[in-house]
Formats: sequence, structure tokens, C-alpha cells
Amino acid sequence: MSQQIQYPEGGQKITVGSDGRLQVPDNPIIGYVEGDGIGPDINRACMRIWDAAVEKAYGGRRKIHWAELFMGEKAAALYDGDYFPDETKAALRDVLISIKGPLTTPVGGGFRSLNVSLRQELDLYACVRPVRHYAGVPSPLQRPEDIDVVIFRENTEDVYAGIEYQAGSADNEKVARFLREEMGEEFFDGAGLGVKPISPFGTKRLVRKAIEYAIEHDRESVTLVHKGNIMKYTEGAFRTWGYEVAREEFPDRTITEEELYATYGGKRPEGKIVIKDRIADIMFQLMLLRPNEFDVLATMNLNGDYLSDAIAAEVGGVGIAPGANMSDNVAVFEATHGTAPKYANQDKVNPGSLLFSGVMLLEHIGWSEAADLIRAAYEKVVGAGIVTYDFARSLQGATEVKTSQFADALIDQMHGTIDIDRIQREREEAIEAERQAREQRRVVAPLEEMVASGRVPHTVADLMNPNLVTMSGDTSVEDAMHLMRERRISSVVVQPAPDEAEGMGIMTQRDVISRVVSATKQPSQVRISEAATRPLITVPEDTSLLDCAERMGAENIRRMVVIDTQGRPIGIISDTDIFASVEQFGLPE
Repeated sequence: MSQQIQYPEGGQKITVGSDGRLQVPDNPIIGYVEGDGIGPDINRACMRIWDAAVEKAYGGRRKIHWAELFMGEKAAALYDGDYFPDETKAALRDVLISIKGPLTTPVGGGFRSLNVSLRQELDLYACVRPVRHYAGVPSPLQRPEDIDVVIFRENTEDVYAGIEYQAGSADNEKVARFLREEMGEEFFDGAGLGVKPISPFGTKRLVRKAIEYAIEHDRESVTLVHKGNIMKYTEGAFRTWGYEVAREEFPDRTITEEELYATYGGKRPEGKIVIKDRIADIMFQLMLLRPNEFDVLATMNLNGDYLSDAIAAEVGGVGIAPGANMSDNVAVFEATHGTAPKYANQDKVNPGSLLFSGVMLLEHIGWSEAADLIRAAYEKVVGAGIVTYDFARSLQGATEVKTSQFADALIDQMHGTIDIDRIQREREEAIEAERQAREQRRVVAPLEEMVASGRVPHTVADLMNPNLVTMSGDTSVEDAMHLMRERRISSVVVQPAPDEAEGMGIMTQRDVISRVVSATKQPSQVRISEAATRPLITVPEDTSLLDCAERMGAENIRRMVVIDTQGRPIGIISDTDIFASVEQFGLPE
């Protein structure tokens, strides 16, 4: 194979330390793929801006050494028609950090998409898309400044896994026969068939990355976006496994939305990330009506695809939407739009998507000063009405400039006087003020705020009281009564006493009245194991509220202990909880 890639002299490779973090020298080698169509135009402009920002921010102490890598049409010309050569795959793994322009997928087979192939070949399992509004950018919303979210979209599973069987094919008939005859499924004849794999491994590494990002960037919440009320064993499982990651791997840094209200009265504890979830269709509505309720979104592949572009449209479109595809170590930042071949070599288009993907790259390697400089200059330039043709059509009195001229304007602005500290301080103050306003609404009117923010309970985990209290069976009823009053709880889970063979049970206030007080026994002389109801009736955390209500009726009980996937008690759900939910939200789907 032809050897075309040359690493620049004077640069050093980025490495990964023993702690799993990137080790970035002051002269890192970073890969770039120029891209097809408009790729060369925007790439030239953006590299000038990135280099100028690094030079200005660090006074020449730091410099990126760019190594050109080849994909798409340029690669095909150099590698005998190979659009994604092995040499490029190896280099992307070797340099760890790269950025690419838009690519053309060859017609006639071989690839469903070069972008999909890239993600699959390098196991870039997280598509990361930050979406925020910049002052001066045209938007269809009245308050686009309320949008500032980062979407973590799972890249490898869901319907995008590509497991499909064409209608009329032999494979389709084989699968259809199995589904009908072996599994008892019913569907129309001649249907195309697809498989939607969602795994705990794929889900957890995606959600883990989202939570780590939220912690590192002082975000307020991570929202799991799903359609688990309908697809219980795929999208519902995504939700369940997402909560498991938070509970098991980040117990000191995360709380659930239920705990936010039930335990903390709507006030988010300092340093805690709130883990919540929303139904996908409701999420689209909320990102129009109450976008400032959300910080980081963790989604499956298809939902994330829809949401990324829909939210981007609210702040200027995919033409300025940045993105990256990441594994644990390798990251490829990218323009999120197409190649727009009719504008190729015209020095005309908006470089924003690739530009801000480079800003993401700078932040990813820890060069936030250079990233902040570009953002500040961008708002100054666009705010002055200096824009490319796409924005000029929507802004009165705008000055339309070429791609290269827009880069000139940003570089000139960066060399002028920009008070980065003041801009950052004002932004942080605005974020904090909005957080306090939301907290005040949660404290003053919690139910109204739950409804307005789209929190609709649909499983027992959504409604359970997580303040589960477990006591040994040899504890006296009197001591248990004191504790129940202090904690303002109506029941305790009873562990077997050392001399008992029976399993766990539950003791409620009603049990104390019916089995101790009405029997004229002294609470100080009765063990809670004698007053408890056994065996303990439990319900898995992903059980629907309707199924739980049916089970309560069948067992003739008022409350059940909620258990996680390992069978551990994690909360209590009562008939009062379900009653209040139905009265407030109506019957769940």
C-alpha cells in the first residue's frame, strides 16, 4: 500500500497516562482530514483561526503540529480507489486526536456511510454534540440563549447497528418464519425486518462518559432520553442501566430526581449531578418550551440523531453545530454537515461547524484559553453583522463576507482587545442565576415544577421513597418506633435476627398497631421480627406503575419494597404514591 501520511517534524504524539487521562505536550501532533466538497475551503479558514488562537492565548509557548490524514475522495485518488485506507485507520489510533471535514460516501456499495464506518472501525461509541446559542446568530426562538446542552449519543447500537433483512429476501423469510412460528409474533406479510440491539455494555459506557463530562464541567444534570414506556426491553433497559451506572459507580457525586425532591426539598446539594429521564417525544417539546432545564442528554442512537439536528436548528442550524466521535481514548472531531458540492471552491460557506468542532478539540486537550478566545471573537464578529451568506439572508444590515474573510475578521478580533475574563465571568453569573431561579421554583411549587419540566412517573423507581431504613429483627419495637418518628417514615425493612432462619420482612405503623398495641404488648418487650410481615414482597425497579398496582391488589397490601437488578432493596413504593401520581399526572402509558 502507498505510504502517504507524514508526521510533522518538531511535534510530539499525545499519549494516555496510567490514570487514563491524556498527556498533551506543548507541541502535539494532531491529525486532520481536509474533507470533500466545501471541506478544503472551511478547513483552510479554520486552521488559520485555531493556530491564531493558540498563538495569542499562549504567546508562542504552545503550537499544534498538524498531520494530514486521508479519507474520502482525496484518499481514493492516493490509495487506488480506497476511500478509507488502512494507513489512515492506523494513524487515527496512533495520534489519538483528529479533526475532519465533511466526506462523500462513494456510490455503488462498499460503505453505508464513511462516517458510520469510521465509528465502527475505531469503536467511537459516543457521538458528542454540544449545542448552545451565540449572540447575533439568527434563531427561530424568542430566547435561544436558554439553550446550552451537550448530547451524548450512543454510536454503535440501536437500529443503526444495521441488522436488517430486506422484504422478499431469503434471509427475511427465515427471520419472519422464526418470529411467527417460534416466538408467536404477528406482523404484516412482506415487511422489511430490523433488529434493535441495546446492551448493558453499550449503554453503561455511554452514560458513564456523559456523567464524567457533567462532573468535569460542573453541569447540573444528566437526562436519560428514551421511549421506555413502549419499548420496555430496549429503551426501557437503557434507562434502567443508566440509573445503575450512576448509583453504582458515582454514588457520591449523583442523586436521582426523586431524591432531589423527596430528600433535599428541591435544593440540589453542592457538587451533586441530578440523574433524571424523559420520554423522547416529550423531550423534543421540552427543548422548545423549557430548554434551560437540561444540561447533558444521554441518548440511544436514533433518538440522539433526531435530537442533535432538531436542537441545532434552534440555534442557527447544523451549519454551525460542532461534534465529535469518541472512544475511551481516540477522538475524531468533525463538521456535522454535508459536503455541499455545489459550493465547493467558492470560498462562500459558513465554517462554523468545523470551527466549533475545533473549539471542542481545544477544550478536550485542556487548552481552554484558546477555545474561549475563539468563542469571544466569534460573538464580537457576528454581533457586528460580519457573516457569511447563509446568515446574511436572515440579518438586516449584515455585511456578507467570504469564508476566508470571515476567518480574517475573527483573527483580527482576537488580536484586538477582548476581555475574556469578564465575558466568562458574566456567563457564569448568568448560569448561576438561572440555576437559583429553577431551585426556587422547585422548592416553592414542587408538583407544578415536576409537571412543567416533563417529569412523568411511569415505573416504581420514579415514585419510590429512596430513604429505605433497614433494621435487625432483634431490635425492639419501641426503638423502631422512635426511629420511624424521627425519620418521618411509616415502615422499616426487617433483616432476620441472628437466631432466625426466616428471610426479610417489613414492619409498618399498621403492623405495630394491630400486632403490638391492640394486643396490649409493651413495645419495649417485642422484637420487630415478631411484628413484621413476612415474606418480604418485592417488585423490580423497572416495573410499571400499572403492574405494581395490579400486584398490590392481588396481594392485598399497601406498600412494596423496590429492588434493583441484583435483588437489593433500594426503596419503598406505597399505594399513596401511586394514588398521588395518577391524580396529578393521569394514568401512565
